[in-house]
Amino acid sequence: MTAAVHAPDDLVLVGYISGAFGIHGWVRIRPYSADADALMSVKTWWLDKPELRDVDRLEVKIQGEDVVARLVGVPDRNAAEALKGATVQISRKHFPALASGEFYWLDLIGLQVENLQGENLGVVRDLMDNGAHPILRVAAADVPENELAKHERLIPFVEAFVKEVDQKAGKIQVDWGSDY
Repeated sequence: MTAAVHAPDDLVLVGYISGAFGIHGWVRIRPYSADADALMSVKTWWLDKPELRDVDRLEVKIQGEDVVARLVGVPDRNAAEALKGATVQISRKHFPALASGEFYWLDLIGLQVENLQGENLGVVRDLMDNGAHPILRVAAADVPENELAKHERLIPFVEAFVKEVDQKAGKIQVDWGSDY
């Protein structure tokens, strides 16, 4: 009988295994963020295939838009292919520290967005990257996910528009009109 694995309460989904890489057991991970710092710096990952478990990585490197890694207990291509589709999660407490004025996207989701005139524009429902910079997807909290595109405001997450991010107060202040 095996002991139950106790996963941390703060696991964050950071990517998924899209397949094998090479013949020596390396896996290819498609990160959910353009910045793969967490995958590159954290040694213990949590995979959900065949069941949720922790796995230590031996080596990791960037390969194009993906991350490739060699994991403990994955000796060959067949074992790597068996992990295809597994999600990769990392404990939030192991994320790399950020410089002042930098934020993880997941910390911005749910924050209230208010303009300089004090008008509530909604909450950050999601973010997207247009290549030049991130964009806040802001809408009322009660807008269904499938209707988000019809009701959202897209606010560039750049200094010209984002004046203050106060995570403790749960608020972002922007220079953005309610009629934009």
